[in-house]
Amino acid sequence: MRPLRILWVKVGGLWPPTTGGRLRSLHMIAELSQRHRVTLLTTRHPADEPASLRTRLPACERVESLPYTLPKQGSARFALAVARSWASPYPADLWRWRIPAVRARIRERMKEGVDLCVADFLVAMPNLPTRTSTPVVLFEHNVEYIIWKRLHEVEKQPWRRALLALEWRKMRQYEGKACARAGLTLAVSEADRALLAANAPGADIRAIGTGVDTTYFHPNGAVEAPATLVFTGSMDWYPNEDAIMYFIAAILPELRREVPGLSLAVVGRDPSDRLRAACAAAGIRVTGTVADIRPYVAEAAVYVVPLRIGGGTRLKIFEALAMGKAVVATQVGAEGLPIVSGQHFLQADSPADFAQAVVTLLKDAAHRHSLGIAGRRLVEERYSWTQVTRQFEAHCEEVVARHAR
Repeated sequence: MRPLRILWVKVGGLWPPTTGGRLRSLHMIAELSQRHRVTLLTTRHPADEPASLRTRLPACERVESLPYTLPKQGSARFALAVARSWASPYPADLWRWRIPAVRARIRERMKEGVDLCVADFLVAMPNLPTRTSTPVVLFEHNVEYIIWKRLHEVEKQPWRRALLALEWRKMRQYEGKACARAGLTLAVSEADRALLAANAPGADIRAIGTGVDTTYFHPNGAVEAPATLVFTGSMDWYPNEDAIMYFIAAILPELRREVPGLSLAVVGRDPSDRLRAACAAAGIRVTGTVADIRPYVAEAAVYVVPLRIGGGTRLKIFEALAMGKAVVATQVGAEGLPIVSGQHFLQADSPADFAQAVVTLLKDAAHRHSLGIAGRRLVEERYSWTQVTRQFEAHCEEVVARHAR
C-alpha cells in the first residue's frame, strides 16, 4: 500500500515524555512516520517550548503544537467547565478538552486531504467533526469510564462520591458512542477490548500489544541496595498518588515489622504537597521529576505497583521487566499485560499478601533473579515498539482500504 496521509490528534501534549501514554504515542508516531506521511496535531502548555518535540519526531511531515492551558481543579474555569458539562452529553473531564483552535486546525487539515485520522485517547474525540468523510481510528490507551468508576468506588466523601457516580456513567455513555462512531477502536489489551466491546455492541474494536524500548531499558549490572523498593510514575496522576497513599497506610507497617530497614523511592513528576507530607512522615523518599528513572530502578531490589485505580496497561511494569527487575503488583496494576504471576512477576491484592510477596522476594535473591530473567526474555522477544507499531499500522491500512471500497 502507498504511504498514508495520517493526521494524528493528541490533546494534552506529548512532550516531555513523562507519562506512559506519551511514551507509547511517541514511539509509535516515530515508527509510523518512517513509512507514512504523518501530521501530528497536539497541544502544549503556553510556557513549554515545542522545538524538542519536533526534534524527537524528525520524520513527521508536520508537527503542530498549539498552546492551551487546561482548567485546573479548584479554579473558576474548572468550576465553570463542570457546570457546563452537566447540561451537555460530555463528562466534565472531556468538556475541559474541547479546544476551539484544535477543532479549527483539524477541519483545515482534513480539508487539505488526509487518508486517516487517529484520535489518540478518548479526549481527542470531542474535537473531531461529528460528520467527516475521513475514517477515524480511536486509540484507547485506557477504558476511561473504568478509571472513573474505580475512583468512585474508593472515594469516602459522600458529595465527591455522588459527583464521581455521575461522571463515570456519563463517561461510559460517551465512550460507547465514540467507539461506535470510529471506523475502528484499538485497545491496548484484550481485557480492555472486551470491556469496550461490551459497552459498544457492533463497534469494530480490536486489541494491540504494549511495547517497551528494550535497548534503553536493560539490566545494567548495578548492585541492588538491600531492602530497597521503587515505584515510578507520573505522580500528578491521581491513581499513582492513591497507590502510594494506600501503600503507606495499609502495606508499609507490615513490611517494616518484617524488614525494619526497608526503604522506598517514589520516582516521578509533580507529587502533590499531600503526598510529599505523607511520604516524609513515613520515611519514604520522593524525587519529583528526574531526567532518567533507570538508576533508581536498577538500585532497587523489588519494583512495586500497588495500584487500586487505573485502566489500560502499565508501561512501567514492562520497563521494570526489561531491566530484569522482580515486580510485585496488584491485579489492577498488572491488568491487561500478558504476564503470569509466579513466572514473570508476583500478584498480590490484599495488604497482607502484598507485604508478604515483597518480603519473600527481599529474602530470596535467586527468586528475584529468576523472575527478572523471565520478564526480560518476554519483553525482548515479543514486545518491542517496532513489533507493536506494525500491528497498529496493519489495522490502519485495513481501515483505509475498507473505506475506499
